[in-house]
Amino acid sequence: MSAFDAGGLNRYDESVGDPAPPFDPLRLCVYTTVAVIACLLGPIAVLAFAVIAIAGYTSARRRGLLRSRCKLGDTRLVLLYLSVIAVLAAVAVPFWVMLWLGVWS
Repeated sequence: MSAFDAGGLNRYDESVGDPAPPFDPLRLCVYTTVAVIACLLGPIAVLAFAVIAIAGYTSARRRGLLRSRCKLGDTRLVLLYLSVIAVLAAVAVPFWVMLWLGVWS
């Protein structure tokens, strides 16, 4: 009896191609970091992120972006949404500061 030759196993087969890379949950890490910043800085962080997003969408719209991958779709709706969030965050900042001053005093 002859022994089975397994020398050809575990070799790269170009006809099959490369396997798909494993899922990288980087977005989950980013979302967690944003949540921690928002938790620590409250409406100040929300206002900062909203202003950065407004600047980004305004710039993209000026360069011709009319539809976003955002669920709202139209960049005008996205800008309206972000503006409302920014105004609400700006209104909430003094209340948030008073809350923390009350906690620390």
